[in-house]
Amino acid sequence: MSDLSEVAAVLARGDEARAVVRVLDRHGFGTVEPGQLLVAGADGALGGELLRGALDDRATTLATEARDRPEVVEAHVAEDAAVAAGLACAGGATLLGHPLDAAPARALAEAFVAGVPAALVTRADGSASLAITGGDLDVIEGSLGFAAVDAAAAHVRGLLRRGATVTERVVLEDGADVLVDLWVPVPTVVVVGGGAIADALAAQSALLGWTARRADTVAEADAAVAAFTDADVLVLLDHDPAFDAVLRTGIAGRGFLGALGSRRTQAARRERLLAAGVTSEQLARIHGPVGLDLGARTPAETAVSIVGEVLAVRSGRDPSALGRAAGPIGA
Repeated sequence: MSDLSEVAAVLARGDEARAVVRVLDRHGFGTVEPGQLLVAGADGALGGELLRGALDDRATTLATEARDRPEVVEAHVAEDAAVAAGLACAGGATLLGHPLDAAPARALAEAFVAGVPAALVTRADGSASLAITGGDLDVIEGSLGFAAVDAAAAHVRGLLRRGATVTERVVLEDGADVLVDLWVPVPTVVVVGGGAIADALAAQSALLGWTARRADTVAEADAAVAAFTDADVLVLLDHDPAFDAVLRTGIAGRGFLGALGSRRTQAARRERLLAAGVTSEQLARIHGPVGLDLGARTPAETAVSIVGEVLAVRSGRDPSALGRAAGPIGA
């Protein structure tokens, strides 16, 4: 997730209600990073930003007002101001400002500091909020009222399987109209094996803001995979059968498991794993040969195809050209 240390510091202050401002709906601006949050403490301290600061004047005013009562406002950014802030184009946003009680605020702060998944779910009118935190999103602070808590928790746990930070407005099964922000820790890509592809994966991960690390021994790779979150990624480049043990550990845990290699290499690995007691259903957890069919020929292109598949799996998408897609772009 993005650096939320400043937000956490404001959320953790004192026992009085804070105010938060979030993007309820938007149009324009191009691709916008999800999970944007502006926080105002009871003492006036501010943390975070919205839309690269392009809405600072309106958002900070709303944050001050929202400590006492929820409010929804419309804001617009002209082309010149949007581009100057680093956005792709002009756009408009519906901002939701609302109070946040101390307990859910502290829960979010602790999760941000610890680097574990955290979600803030708020009724679209700002009247009630809850925080859901923890590796399995199993700790709940706050309330939405009625039975919406169970529906909200189930929804954000489903989103967690994508392994990515997300902002969405959704109507839950019980009819509650809510704004959901889910923050997921930045993925760690564990690359087993060296060479040009490993170097290209490290460079591609850095471009995405992910963390990449090498694991050269079975013990090192196994320990890393055993500690995976849903966001983390294994790319097995080494064809040594000894690394089958790492895949067996990964199958029983979390994260994206990818293995490079020819069809023959994949078939041999599959037979070894089946002989070791792995089921066909469990083998489906392994993406191999890893990567999208992009016609990649160079190590850099191969790295793009690999992270492309990771992104598609995390988003629950079946990759296709945007020009042929019917759904919203960037959603």
